[in-house]
Amino acid sequence: MGTTLIKADFSSAVIASPNADFRKRIHEMLDSAQCSAAEAQGGAEALAKLDLGECQVLLLDKWLPDLDVSEFVDLVRNRYPDVRIVVMDPEADPEVAPGEMPWEPAPQEETPLSEDFCPTSSTELHTLAESAQEAPSPAVEPLPGMMGVSRAMQSVYRMSRLVAPRLTTVLVTGETGTGKELVAKGIHLLSPRQGQPFVTVNCAAIPEALLESELFGYARGAFTGAFQSRIGRIHSAHGGTLFLDEVGELPLSMQAKLLRFLQEGEVQRLGGQDVIRVDVRVVAATNAELSKRVAGKAFREDLYYRISVFPIDLVPLRERPEDIIPLGRHFLDMFCKESNLPAKSISDAARKRLESHTWPGNVRELRHVMERAFILSEDCKQILPEHISLQMPWR
Repeated sequence: MGTTLIKADFSSAVIASPNADFRKRIHEMLDSAQCSAAEAQGGAEALAKLDLGECQVLLLDKWLPDLDVSEFVDLVRNRYPDVRIVVMDPEADPEVAPGEMPWEPAPQEETPLSEDFCPTSSTELHTLAESAQEAPSPAVEPLPGMMGVSRAMQSVYRMSRLVAPRLTTVLVTGETGTGKELVAKGIHLLSPRQGQPFVTVNCAAIPEALLESELFGYARGAFTGAFQSRIGRIHSAHGGTLFLDEVGELPLSMQAKLLRFLQEGEVQRLGGQDVIRVDVRVVAATNAELSKRVAGKAFREDLYYRISVFPIDLVPLRERPEDIIPLGRHFLDMFCKESNLPAKSISDAARKRLESHTWPGNVRELRHVMERAFILSEDCKQILPEHISLQMPWR
């Protein structure tokens, strides 16, 4: 067996593959070489890991569930020229048992890393990019209606713009108030469906007894009071985008019906016999940890994998403090323009007060705080600390 060697002169890596056994195997081998590794199920998650920095090597499965590998490689090369990329085939060597570790770290300082450190025997390991001097990633234009200069938000903009032209189902995660619906709207506006309907369904706000008829519609006579047929929210989004907010709150009975729609692209109205084909792009959002709900049998595992093809995570405001003041200024300018008043500034003391807060309500809370400060400041040209009214953090 021929062996291609690259020197394992790195201390951090990202392993991107939908194959959990493969990721585990590589992770164990790198651990034995005292190399830290982060795991990603697909390209989107790998991009999020790379955006965090401190990654020297990307170990990449030749097949990804959400992105074309060649396009993904080009993107990484352009955005992260200092990251070495290694593409491999997990299925190339079936005789290698899952528990085997054919590569053992050598005692020398320079540890050789061969193509068969993972289950591959067909020289599918290619070094596609060599290490280069570190260069910052170019700024990405914010999504429509959004702003933020932090690295975390740059990652959100980048992944959203990457997936927008596709039909891929997107799952937006993050705490309440981080702007999940704005991301969904941004993806819609940047997609070929921008001129078509954008339909929002808050899965937590509709009573379970009404949820099926709201989503799928109903036929005349389906229940008492159904005097005429009606299409559901899914059908009304035909040609456009369906945004399922708080999808983690769906009852199990509806999860099965939603899964069928996602798989077949068909809806059947409550009490009706006809099956209707619909063309809908789905973006879902949740502030819950769906993996824990799956483990607790409160959310279907098959539905979880179906909606989380391309995850985008919104970081809470307390973890990106560099966005607090720009966002505060943005909201303040907006309120001034709405009231036809001259622009106001934020004093240094007020800035410190804003920056020291933990923002449990995230961007939504910041908007409300700035609106109140704008009102309290009256004719004052500056926002002062006494105008800033903050809720006590409860977590």
